[in-house]
Amino acid sequence: MSWVRGAALQPAHRSRLLASGVLPEVLDALVLHEVTGPLPEWWQANGNALYLAERMSIPAEMVTVLTTYPFRDALIVCATGMEFFSSLLVGGDGATVFVGPAIFMTAADLYCGAHSTIVLNSHVVATGKAIVDARNGGSVVTQPDQLWAAGAYVVTDDMHRLEDLATGARLNPYGAHVRLGRHVWLGRDVIVSGHVDVGEGAVVGMRSLVRNQKVPAHTAVAGTPARVIREGVTWSGDDTP
Repeated sequence: MSWVRGAALQPAHRSRLLASGVLPEVLDALVLHEVTGPLPEWWQANGNALYLAERMSIPAEMVTVLTTYPFRDALIVCATGMEFFSSLLVGGDGATVFVGPAIFMTAADLYCGAHSTIVLNSHVVATGKAIVDARNGGSVVTQPDQLWAAGAYVVTDDMHRLEDLATGARLNPYGAHVRLGRHVWLGRDVIVSGHVDVGEGAVVGMRSLVRNQKVPAHTAVAGTPARVIREGVTWSGDDTP
């Protein structure tokens, strides 16, 4: 698809991205231009903005699905070509999505609800069918250097309400915030859900559940729910003895 590119990143949009968790050194290294067409008539009239980095593109079919239902004030930045992703969906007004440089997520699905945020700063490798889902004003923010094995599921909320029968109080997370530090490794079929903070250099073991908890830096955790099984670890992408 040949997109028509217009002005560079507007100062107001830059400020919004930084406030959402985009790192200044990542953002300032990019040359971004706003896509002005072809897009639905309502796109710019509703205050939406889509930016692409130089030499990057987004499949026309993905944009067709993205724009099936109108929304307002969405800010979407793609600094990586989106050809290998399965979908990018916005579920309401005020969504912010930043797909930074050097992101490779095979058949991944991104969903950002109203007034919610997804920030993938840079260098995320997800080997198959990852899902990133932010909704109800929640956010998912990853620092650079992520390795996610197949089936990783990173989500702020459960999408349905669980409540106390007697009081009616909600029991499960609503509009939660997920933070993944630098150099984090998620094993196969890991679920990260609710208010989560995974520290730098941490490893989450295969089929583990990290939910409403903090994972200390340089630890290996595993289980459902995840618990620390080893401290003082680091990891490398090289498979050496």
